[in-house]
Amino acid sequence: MNALPTDQSSIEFCRALLAGRVPEEAITFCAYLLPERAAVWWAHECLSHLTDLLDGQDQELLALVRDWVSEPDNPQQRAAVSRAAAMPPITPAAWIVLAAGWRDNGSSAAEPILALQTFPAAHAVNAGILAGLARVALADRFSVLSAFVEMGIQLAEVEALGQSANV
Repeated sequence: MNALPTDQSSIEFCRALLAGRVPEEAITFCAYLLPERAAVWWAHECLSHLTDLLDGQDQELLALVRDWVSEPDNPQQRAAVSRAAAMPPITPAAWIVLAAGWRDNGSSAAEPILALQTFPAAHAVNAGILAGLARVALADRFSVLSAFVEMGIQLAEVEALGQSANV
């Protein structure tokens, strides 16, 4: 991101990014704004809206992410994510699986993943969503990007409400 910080709230800043010169920065901001598990879920939801643009392998990876998000501490889910995350992240959903593996701190990840772990899960979430967005027709891209950002904002607001309720 090249946008400079402002005094705006996170949500206002994100909306300003969306309305700015590089609206994709709003995706990046959301990826880092959300807690990691929520960010992985958000990415899953974004890519789930693009299923007609994703191949069968990406569809399987999205199902794996869905299962992991519902039970991230399940050893079977963690092992499945670890195996999938060992693949090179060359598709949108592969990046999201990688984010889930990084979110787990690579506790069961293969050695190549550990070598790549210099980036947080948010980096992989951002890459996955932007890779999916790149498959959208140019005429539709901004409306899809806007919908993705609005989903991220709504999730951030829910997360903030949950945090304030826990205080």
